[in-house]
Amino acid sequence: MSAGWTPIADEAERAARVLPPDRHGMPRPAARRVMGVANQKGGVGKTTTAINLATAMAAVHKQVLVVDLDPQGNATTGLGVFESGPGIEQVLTGDSRGGLAAVECESAWSADVGPPPRLVPSSPGLAVLEPQLASDPLGAQGRLAMALGDGAGSDHQLVLIDCPPSLGLLTVNALFAADLVLVVTEPGAWAVDGVARMFQTIERIRLRRSDGRPGLVGIAVNRLGRTRDGRYWSGQLEEAYPGRCLPPIRLRAAVAEAAAHSLPIHALGRRPGAAEAAAEFEVLLDRIPWSGSRSRAGSVSPIPGSPA
Repeated sequence: MSAGWTPIADEAERAARVLPPDRHGMPRPAARRVMGVANQKGGVGKTTTAINLATAMAAVHKQVLVVDLDPQGNATTGLGVFESGPGIEQVLTGDSRGGLAAVECESAWSADVGPPPRLVPSSPGLAVLEPQLASDPLGAQGRLAMALGDGAGSDHQLVLIDCPPSLGLLTVNALFAADLVLVVTEPGAWAVDGVARMFQTIERIRLRRSDGRPGLVGIAVNRLGRTRDGRYWSGQLEEAYPGRCLPPIRLRAAVAEAAAHSLPIHALGRRPGAAEAAAEFEVLLDRIPWSGSRSRAGSVSPIPGSPA
């Protein structure tokens, strides 16, 4: 064992060995981008990142659609929708005759920040849907892609898919539908361990898609605190994946407060840390190659193992 060995470095090395060069590169920005916000490990702030990217979109007066694919439904309640109704479950089972557009609803956010995000809500029934999907021998992994391919979400510059914290057919559906993937983690020993596995999953999906997608936006390091432990694990992640870690999201009470009250972070005004948190999510949004961003395809990180 070498002196520079760490568990993360070992996982990164194994991921790089199985990921071939990215011959396709990142897709160029177009009228709409579909991005999965993912990690196979829960509790890393994946949903918080997704809904705050949505409020960052609203703040620049752009239309965004959030697809809540997590059975826990935290993105749904985070956008202020608490009443049950038709949602993504009916789309995946084929019970929604109008497809994705028929189950879209308005979020409860005020228009003071910008155009409120649209939402395709989750429901508890998603938790038992995966065994039903697994029994379908034809196209179970492509149902969400088909729904989006029918033109749903075309009025939005960005579609954000909040993935469940596991690798099942729901996450696979998201990755088959996505142009891009943002991997969210936090600076901790167990959380960062899932990054290499997530990269391996992305590559397996890419090998099965004719377009070579989804492309990797990068790694969003969430809830970075000022502790020595946080700095250590953040450094380990940057060392394992050089150039692929995006500007971090700091640990701030304002982010948790906004989530607890189902409010956009931009709505907290002068609360301590709110403006700083809002600015960090705006910086993160600008690294995503959607049609209104300043990001260029070449400036976004390739999947590990591909040429820079």
